[in-house]
Parts: sequence; structure tokens; C-alpha cells
Amino acid sequence: QVQLAESGGGLVQPGGSLRLSCAASGSTFSAYIMAWYRQPPGRQRELVATFTSGDSTFYANSVRGRFTISRDNTKNAVYLQMNSLKPEDTAVYYCNADGRIVLGPGYYYWGQGTQVTVSS
Repeated sequence: QVQLAESGGGLVQPGGSLRLSCAASGSTFSAYIMAWYRQPPGRQRELVATFTSGDSTFYANSVRGRFTISRDNTKNAVYLQMNSLKPEDTAVYYCNADGRIVLGPGYYYWGQGTQVTVSS
């Protein structure tokens, strides 16, 4: 089982930056496809950024060019660097670990979320 703990959220002015971190427990971190999702107020959870095969990445159109996902398998951590933040980036951000391809069904986990508020 994997436990995920996000940190780094907060209040930032438009145009500012934040770096979110997600620390994962467990010894098979490298087997997981890691991703960041967010849930804006009153809306459904949506994909922000994810690793795909190997070190390839995919970004939602709304964040491409502003956000960068990265991971450090030696620290069991994944990060989301968010630059040029906009009010519409306001949301609860969630870390996701998907190990179903390598480990099998059931290996799918969410963190508790961290609030990001972009406002002047």
C-alpha cells in the first residue's frame, strides 16, 4: 500500500509561483505512474499533469507551458512546479499514484489534497 502526502499549497498572487510536493510511502514507488489532479470549487476533479511511459509527460492544455511535473525516485517524491499562476488555477490539488499496470488492480491511490488559492 502507498500513502501520499501533499504539501506546498497556499495563497499566492496572480503571476506568482508555487511548488507542490507529494511524498509517498512504500518501496515500489518507481512502479507507479504519478500524476497531479485538481478540483476547482464547484467542479469535477481534472487531470493537471502526469507521467506517461518512462519519463514522458502530459499536461492539460490549461497549464501547458506554465506547470512542470517532476519526480525523484530516490526520495519517493513527485513535484509540481507552478509558474505564472492565474485565479482559475485555484483548486485543491491531489497527488495520484497508479500502479495498476505493473502491480495489478487495486494499486491506485490518492493523497488528501492541498489547497492552492490564486488571488490578489
